[in-house]
Amino acid sequence: MEGRRAEIAAREKRHRKLGYLKLVAAVAIGVAVWLALVHVTSIFWALVPAGVLAALSVFHEHLLRRLERRRRAERYFEKGLARLDGNWAGTGETGIGYLDPAHPYAQDLDLFGKGSLFELLSTARTHIGEDTLARWLLAPADPATVSGRHEAVNELRSRLDLREDLAIVAEEARTGVDPASLAAWGEAAPLIEGRGLRAGVFGLTALGIPAGCALALYILHQFGVVVLAESTVTFLRDFFLIVLLVNLASLHRLRERVAAIVAAVEESAHELKLLSEVLLRLERESFRSPMLASLRASLDSEGDPPSKRLARLNRRIELLDSGHHLVVRLLEPFVLWTTHLAFAVESWRRHNGAAVRRWLTATGEIEALCSLASHAFEHPDDPFPEFTAEGPWLEAEGIAHPFLPESRVVRNDVQIGGDLRLLVVSGSNMSGKSTLLRTLGINAVLAQAGASVRARRLRMSRLAVGASIRITDSLQEGVSRFYAEILRLRQILDQARADTAVLFLIDEFLHGTNSHDRRVGAEAVVRSLVERGAIGLITTHDLALADIAAVLGARAANVHFEDQIENGQIHFDYVLRPGVVRKSNAIELMRSVGLEI
Repeated sequence: MEGRRAEIAAREKRHRKLGYLKLVAAVAIGVAVWLALVHVTSIFWALVPAGVLAALSVFHEHLLRRLERRRRAERYFEKGLARLDGNWAGTGETGIGYLDPAHPYAQDLDLFGKGSLFELLSTARTHIGEDTLARWLLAPADPATVSGRHEAVNELRSRLDLREDLAIVAEEARTGVDPASLAAWGEAAPLIEGRGLRAGVFGLTALGIPAGCALALYILHQFGVVVLAESTVTFLRDFFLIVLLVNLASLHRLRERVAAIVAAVEESAHELKLLSEVLLRLERESFRSPMLASLRASLDSEGDPPSKRLARLNRRIELLDSGHHLVVRLLEPFVLWTTHLAFAVESWRRHNGAAVRRWLTATGEIEALCSLASHAFEHPDDPFPEFTAEGPWLEAEGIAHPFLPESRVVRNDVQIGGDLRLLVVSGSNMSGKSTLLRTLGINAVLAQAGASVRARRLRMSRLAVGASIRITDSLQEGVSRFYAEILRLRQILDQARADTAVLFLIDEFLHGTNSHDRRVGAEAVVRSLVERGAIGLITTHDLALADIAAVLGARAANVHFEDQIENGQIHFDYVLRPGVVRKSNAIELMRSVGLEI
């Protein structure tokens, strides 16, 4: 990091020196021009400082580009340091667009939004990279796939230069281009095709250019610059008008298809340029792990590499952009500039469009793996999880929440599976019950996405997470908090009918109803989940729910968190203990904020 800063400082010093030198060269040009105007020297002497200024400008532009990349690298490492210090919330991409309140755990475990798991992990620069990472977090992969990702992440963990280059490849604001739409654009049927039609357009241009020259001669004749015979003038005028009418009619006939082609490629231009830069960097790499080697191989195809193919498309897009210039617009009826470029874009799409989806998929997976590798690099003590075919099972030693810095972490051991299917967690307010559920849930998500986990050891079977932690009412939909909770419980029960065992995490079970109904309902729901092969934890303030453990026998156990009151102050140690909590701190908490109780 210090080396990067020293390099930036040195380049900024050169940047200032070049600025002064360019100013001196500009002044020298002015002096040379003035001396030429007063007939002291020749105007050609101004070419010397002009050449120096041009050379300095080229070198300065190159320096500025390299300086900007170094600044991006500095920001990249600063974000890494902020993550280690716990000051990362609000500094990255939140992924809020991926949040679906109906998802069985995304909102409950803070997967997306400010201060989310996605923001903590993502270093992706393309939309497809972000989409891939979000998809991995939203659905557990099978253990074989996870194992392949572990090998890839292990390899990328040490490839700091590659991860840095991919993360700083561009820092412009993202467009709204959807990768699925981009892939569909590449695979769609051509809007303009046919050799005959393209030959006709070339023929119109072949007529249009001399027609433009005829117009120029006609205008020069009208101003007396050239003298032409009357018959020649008439011919030039008629020839120009006929060709202009024919070309305008042809442009009108093709305008909708040309406009559709231009609009589609201009919408995709930013993402394609970014993809080209990412692919150019990846093409220089070779990998050992099977997953990365396979992804790298999928980029290769016959002919030029993908980056060169996309570079050719980018040049066409840049030429299309030049069509907005006034001069080009005036020449359009004669040269059919935009129409020719539309044919060129369609030709590129016809030969390369089918590969766009493959390039997107490979790029997205490599960027997602780089995000997981960066997280593993920043937390070298976090292990990869172990997976067992025996299940359901979750055994965690020293597990902690990845959002908390190491200085504030209190680690706990949790084991559930085999005969033991349920842990009933009791404890007072703010003692750590909800955090425990989120800790287990988010580490299960990390484990099955292919990431390292915040624990000393985590051994688990494949588990589908179902959580009811952050449930809210909805005024617009007319749904109360209690009704929203029972809908989520129904969703978790439906999950438990699938082949993959469920890890259920239910906070403050049915606290929106009376104690009797809560007790009866909670026991029925938990019994159904356990009988369907699920394992999980429930938390409660209502100690009557602790009796559920006795009803289920060996399949359930009580655990709790405690607090201590010293000199009127409440202290929490956040250590999980066996058994049922026997005291509450609600009254003390109310008194601590000034309520007269």
